[in-house]
Amino acid sequence: MAAPRYDMDRFGVVFRASPRQTDVIIVAGTVTNKMATCVRKVYDHMPEPKWVISMGSCANYGGYYHYSYSVLRGADRIIPVDIYVPGGTVTNKMATCVRKVYDHMPEPKWVISMGSCANYGGYYHYSYSVLRGADRIIPVDIYVPGCPPTPEALLYGVLQLQKKVKRLRHFQMWYRK
Repeated sequence: MAAPRYDMDRFGVVFRASPRQTDVIIVAGTVTNKMATCVRKVYDHMPEPKWVISMGSCANYGGYYHYSYSVLRGADRIIPVDIYVPGGTVTNKMATCVRKVYDHMPEPKWVISMGSCANYGGYYHYSYSVLRGADRIIPVDIYVPGCPPTPEALLYGVLQLQKKVKRLRHFQMWYRK
């Protein structure tokens, strides 16, 4: 009913997104001190099981605004992050921040490397200051190709991760017997 073929307003339908109806939250963009209470409130209203995807350098460690006084330097400071998505080219200076974000994540830790820049350095992979892939500093579970990757590719990566989690849980249940 919510496709472009139908005009929801014409039928009197008003779309209201509610955190009570979701189990995944994607944190994308810089998280400031003013936004921290709102992000925490949305997280608290979500039903169990809760999955938090921290996507891109801004959400993971502040990105370009890392040294600004009003930036939290990562979504993991207010809510526990389940899936870490390093986006963009990982440079030598960023390597410590990427590793710190990964180390602060609670177990189990899942990483989706999104895009050719995060996968192997992308266009800048021969530069002296670029690491040739995020997997050189953190273990990566799923690789999403593309430059830039499409939303469908990210969704495919999340579905692949879901299959991997299901296989791992099946193995753990078998191992306990």
